[in-house]
Amino acid sequence: MTLLDKDGVRLAVDGAVATVTLSNPAKRNVQSPALWRALTEAGRIVPGDVRVVVLRAEGKSFSAGLDRQAFTPEGIDGELSFVDLARGSDETVDETIAGFQEAFTWWRRPDLISIAAVQGHAIGAGFQLALAADVRVCADDVQFAMRETSLGLVPDLAGTHPLVQLLGYSRALEICATGRFVHAAEAERTGLANLVVPAAELDGAVGDLSAALLEAPRDAVVETKALLQGASGRSYDEQRAAERAAQTRRLRDLVGAGE
Repeated sequence: MTLLDKDGVRLAVDGAVATVTLSNPAKRNVQSPALWRALTEAGRIVPGDVRVVVLRAEGKSFSAGLDRQAFTPEGIDGELSFVDLARGSDETVDETIAGFQEAFTWWRRPDLISIAAVQGHAIGAGFQLALAADVRVCADDVQFAMRETSLGLVPDLAGTHPLVQLLGYSRALEICATGRFVHAAEAERTGLANLVVPAAELDGAVGDLSAALLEAPRDAVVETKALLQGASGRSYDEQRAAERAAQTRRLRDLVGAGE
């Protein structure tokens, strides 16, 4: 069932799995504020019984990043030019970018597990969108690159935090500052990709992983995800306390369910 199809984004739901597809392969799924608004809307209308969200893209490239026309004086049709945005107040720029970031943040909600199926180029905003997901399954032709710094900018679409978490500060800095490509072998070796498969097997691998993620009871998965998400911000003893609290809830729910 298709719930959304606009501005290069399509949302379809099949039982407990929702699929968000970037659907502008002719332009290598370049991104724009309209696409970000559509991604944000997709997150808001995902049905409550969905447990897994797959993020995929049509064509040979996952996403070639931001549409460069946004940086021209005329901008993208119907959108504020980034040239004009730069002339706004600090508050206006901050509020505008915060709105863009919403498209990249909902993927990590505790009640969902998100999988990015990434093939070909994932550059700049495309790299950050792949990083927005909990898990990345990549084709063997994948090419990640964070090009913002090379253009005199910074990655500002919520990608820096997961990148450092995945790769560590030193490697994340080197990748961002050089803008170089990270290919499939390095992505898998460093943990940027959870799994790398031949391009023809990408959809099948994502389908298998989605099915495996649905095997465990939902509440147990939600509690486990929340525990893992908060672990880096807690001390060892705080994390042990969080584990005890979560397990108490699970035990009581299980006993209650059996009565």
